[in-house]
Amino acid sequence: MLTAHVAPGAARLDKALAEAVPMLSRARIQALLDEGAIYLNGATVSSKSKPLPGDYEIVLPPVAPADPQPEDIPLTVLFEDVDLIVIDKPAGMAAHPAPGCETGTLVNALLHHCGASLSGIGGVARPGIVHRLDKDTSGVMVAAKSDRAHAGLSALFARHDIERTYIALARGAPTPEKGRIETRIGRSTHDRKKMAVLKTGGRDAITDYVVQRTFGQPARASGAPLAARVACTLHTGRTHQIRVHLASKGSPLLGDPVYGSGSPAAPVRAAVTDAGLTRQALHAAVLGFVHPVTGQALRFETTPPEDMQRLEALLVELD
Repeated sequence: MLTAHVAPGAARLDKALAEAVPMLSRARIQALLDEGAIYLNGATVSSKSKPLPGDYEIVLPPVAPADPQPEDIPLTVLFEDVDLIVIDKPAGMAAHPAPGCETGTLVNALLHHCGASLSGIGGVARPGIVHRLDKDTSGVMVAAKSDRAHAGLSALFARHDIERTYIALARGAPTPEKGRIETRIGRSTHDRKKMAVLKTGGRDAITDYVVQRTFGQPARASGAPLAARVACTLHTGRTHQIRVHLASKGSPLLGDPVYGSGSPAAPVRAAVTDAGLTRQALHAAVLGFVHPVTGQALRFETTPPEDMQRLEALLVELD
């Protein structure tokens, strides 16, 4: 616990506390205020509290361990041997710990499930991870349990010698109904938190897509359907690749909070709400590769989870 003295006449509490305790940044002070970790005379204060003179008590939370810790989180295991494990990752689970998401990740679950066999494979922060799915994307992932599998899987992904097909529910439908999207993808020059199709810079990104079904008849003969189910096959693995590519075709994923610019038609919005979809409608349905140690050809396919299934059933009713 730290003690910070605030003199009379302070204009802002967070600024006064940061000046009194230089080892804590103003942003850190604001976060502690929001967490109810700062007290005056035994009562919690907030960032909106009037700065009163006195000695404030700052209770710092325990320091989080530097290494990911094992957590008993259930996993849907599709395949496992001494070298690798294939799981069906649920939406809402991050692949590995990151700032703001230090627990509840696939790495935490794998450390518990695999025990000491995962220790050190591929580095301390991301043991076993050779590829990733966005936190809110569900579907098939493979992780390494041995150094030889990690090296072999990493090489397969680097050569793009992996079969990867995703199912997406999108606004409207890309045209033509079948095609290849080949662009360069990198950080957006307008928003560094987003990826974007770039004219120069970035990295090559290739996605093949097929419109498997459309939903809702267009108002005009030349118009687009209200929504579509699209199968996307990756030939590269750039960050947010499918989300960016379909958005660039005017058909962003339903429920995508980042790339879903514009609003779908009212019936589609209602279907998204009724289905309880709170994420981008994207599922990694197929993962196929040659086992890097045994040479066995492996292929795994899973159906989209309930939220996407409910949404698709509701979209069918729009026809």
